[in-house]
Amino acid sequence: MKLDRKFLCATVAAAGFMAMIAPVPASAKEMWDLYLRAVNVGTPAGALPPPGVYGSLNTYFAAFSKYDVQGNKIPNTALDLGVIAPTVLWVPGISIFDATYAMAVSQAFDYTSFQGQQRVTGHSGPGNLGIYNTLLMPVILSWKLPEHIFLRTGLSIYLPDATNTIVSLNKGDLKNGGLPSGNSFTTIEPDVGVSWLYNGWNVSVGTHYGFAVDSTNIPSYHGYSYYTAPEFSADYTITKTISHWTFGLGGSQQVQFSKDTCHCTVAGIGYVHGAVPGSIVHNYTIGPVFGYQFTGGMNFTMFWNHSFASSSDIEGDIFDFRLTQKF
Repeated sequence: MKLDRKFLCATVAAAGFMAMIAPVPASAKEMWDLYLRAVNVGTPAGALPPPGVYGSLNTYFAAFSKYDVQGNKIPNTALDLGVIAPTVLWVPGISIFDATYAMAVSQAFDYTSFQGQQRVTGHSGPGNLGIYNTLLMPVILSWKLPEHIFLRTGLSIYLPDATNTIVSLNKGDLKNGGLPSGNSFTTIEPDVGVSWLYNGWNVSVGTHYGFAVDSTNIPSYHGYSYYTAPEFSADYTITKTISHWTFGLGGSQQVQFSKDTCHCTVAGIGYVHGAVPGSIVHNYTIGPVFGYQFTGGMNFTMFWNHSFASSSDIEGDIFDFRLTQKF
């Protein structure tokens, strides 16, 4: 079975954003989750395009508020978020273990304005614009299986090279009303996706398990040390393509199975030496997906997702616009 070109173009974005992130005041001190929720909605998570070099530009907007461990909205915690991430995917036409091999690199630029941070620090301003941790995907493997099923695995690595991090915030160097642009630690994330692609249908699940390689440490700041617990994330897609048009439904989930740990002072709790109370995050989203395949080869996908359940995390609305093109 030959894969429809519309599906193949959409896979570029999935490869480039398999391990993106979202700034989330989910934990007591750390501000970024290890994966940008719902970002791969609308893509065939198990497939790769034909050999070639592909480019993708993803523009992601969100309006969130913080929710406590019982799932209640916390007043005055509005977070505005914008992410623009160009990605390059290379499929060299090499097979490894009977799978198609690819690699990708992505560099995200992000903007945040957090009402809660402004209230705590007393510093208001236009928000923070910066560069997120560089994302490297040295290995992506995709297998074509019987019954129109595709399976993909990959490894994502985030480098500790963000413009500013929680270290900058704790030292008082970030006074523009926004959150840090990235994490101070290296993140590793294995990814597994599966797709059923047949007769214009795309039924996909992409899963990601991210974990921090090390802790955030600020020895000069009262021995501050914080470790973000591993996170499991998944994106879900059911779409139907007719001619140039694609319509469907997508959703996501994000959960932690253990608490963050720290040696630090937590607002509202005090000094913590060990597990951080209320730091296990849960969030779920759902919403419509729309796409269009241009005759010149460019693919456009957009979706809206609304959070319908969250605890110890942020909740709100997500709007994403994605363009992909073969060079």
